[in-house]
Amino acid sequence: MRVLVTGSEGYIGTVLAPYLMDAGHDVVGIDTGFHRLGWLYGGIDRSPMWINKDVRHLTVDDLRGFDALVHLAELSNDPLGALDPTVTYAINHEGSVRVAALAKEAGVERFIQMSSCSVYGTSAGGFSDESAALEPLTDYARCKALVERDVAAMADDTFSPTFLRNATAFGASPRQRFDLVVNDLAGHAWTEKVIRMDSDGSPWRPFVHILDISLAIDCVLRAPRDVIHGQVFNVGSNDQNYQIRAIAEIIAEVFPGCELSVGDSRGDARNYMVDFTKINERLPGFSCRYDVRAGAEQLLQVFRSIDMSTELFESRAHTRIKQIQYLLATGQVDRHLFWQPLVAPAVAASAPVA
Repeated sequence: MRVLVTGSEGYIGTVLAPYLMDAGHDVVGIDTGFHRLGWLYGGIDRSPMWINKDVRHLTVDDLRGFDALVHLAELSNDPLGALDPTVTYAINHEGSVRVAALAKEAGVERFIQMSSCSVYGTSAGGFSDESAALEPLTDYARCKALVERDVAAMADDTFSPTFLRNATAFGASPRQRFDLVVNDLAGHAWTEKVIRMDSDGSPWRPFVHILDISLAIDCVLRAPRDVIHGQVFNVGSNDQNYQIRAIAEIIAEVFPGCELSVGDSRGDARNYMVDFTKINERLPGFSCRYDVRAGAEQLLQVFRSIDMSTELFESRAHTRIKQIQYLLATGQVDRHLFWQPLVAPAVAASAPVA
């Protein structure tokens, strides 16, 4: 299958694209390059050809000839979403709906939208399945819900959207992110011998390794159309709903000799458990292979191999909001997050005529 992956140079995309290539797909990437700086280690043996382009500038011609489009290219977390809600909606809601509309016009048959379990917001003590009411608590999560609503309405006999509500991602990627819970706790454990929780550790959250997200995408690409047409799947497994404190305890076992630093209950309001029965029973070939312990052990192996420093862990290269704030402060992007042209060099003065 010929597959276009937007956001191919990001945290998930850098792992996903070669994963799909190894699975036999013909993959092309598109990325605007905001996070190109964040290369942590040489963990992949090949990458797809990719086009350096903002998805807001895509045309129908850019998308012709593809069988499927996997859409990752959005502002990637709540802090970025809160930086300027107007820009967040323009990119994550309106921009994603526009990409889907272009894909449909270009004849792309399958459209896989990366959604998020954060659309559930709080589960009030129960497990949220795909039929549960959505209670998004942030602009990032609200945009995910709006895209699902608007793109689902485009489904017809020639266009099959599928929405993957991923649990909170974790795991090693060459273009690493340390603004995700498991990765962040592991980074502090390695660099400071402290496992820092912003909350009191009581909130519940589901987790999924980025390689299992990649598997889910490949399974959607291969599944019969009637299985995935217009469907929503929570991506994860029922045994990977954890309280944050339990995550910290796992990290402490993998990274021995660490002190546990606990916040208070006034932190993140998100608190939800998710039911993953549907994807495990109805999507052929899908089953999670990696749990949080395996992910923490993988991160420890990476940190050891590169002798990761505190400076590298805390750098803007691996925290999304730090990098975007830097690009804004230096004028490399404008307030709408469009790249700005470099200043042209001065024209050299003509040599005097003898």
